[in-house]
Amino acid sequence: MDKTQATRRFNMIEQQIRPWDVLDPVTLNLLTLVPREAYVPTAYQGVAFADLEIPIGHGEKMLSPKLEARILQSLNVKKTDHVLHVGTGSGYFDALLASLSQSLMTLDIHLEFISRAKELHHRDQITNVVYHHSNGLLGWNDEAPYDVIVFTGSLPEEPIGLREQLKIGGRLFIIEGVNPMMTAKIIVRSDEFQFGEKILFDTVIDPLTSHWKPSSFIF
Repeated sequence: MDKTQATRRFNMIEQQIRPWDVLDPVTLNLLTLVPREAYVPTAYQGVAFADLEIPIGHGEKMLSPKLEARILQSLNVKKTDHVLHVGTGSGYFDALLASLSQSLMTLDIHLEFISRAKELHHRDQITNVVYHHSNGLLGWNDEAPYDVIVFTGSLPEEPIGLREQLKIGGRLFIIEGVNPMMTAKIIVRSDEFQFGEKILFDTVIDPLTSHWKPSSFIF
């Protein structure tokens, strides 16, 4: 491992991620093992570990390292979990999720992102991912139910029917709202008809790219 990259990765974890209450050893160890820089565009290699959202094309960005870590910790993904991720992007967050889960379904509206993620995952011998070029806004009911559903673009409101794709005990992570007021929350399915919600933190990220508008804007 390149010593400079190793130092930058260490500093990312110690100076950005731990101070943001990410202390789970499984999460921290995974961030050490999965090479974030390998999923960052060449032009941005110098800031691969910086506390910023790196552009990846099509007007999209990677989430900041501390936000990726916080989401991962909140989901508590297990080796038996069947996971749905909406927003493939660079493929890095998929690499993290795939390392923790039994199987991963990843969706993105940009075919280029799907193709690039496949290539990078093949290189890294990640074999438990299924890719779909899809809007993804309403999830992917064909492979439901899921133990974990995670969106890495914000939504004005939770789409109807999304939480019903969870298994009992399953977790749904979304960032809900519009700039400048967004809230990260996790929804847990306790039984066939009951769901619990927990507000995690406030943040602002770019909206999920889709063709959907919230119900309040439909006339």
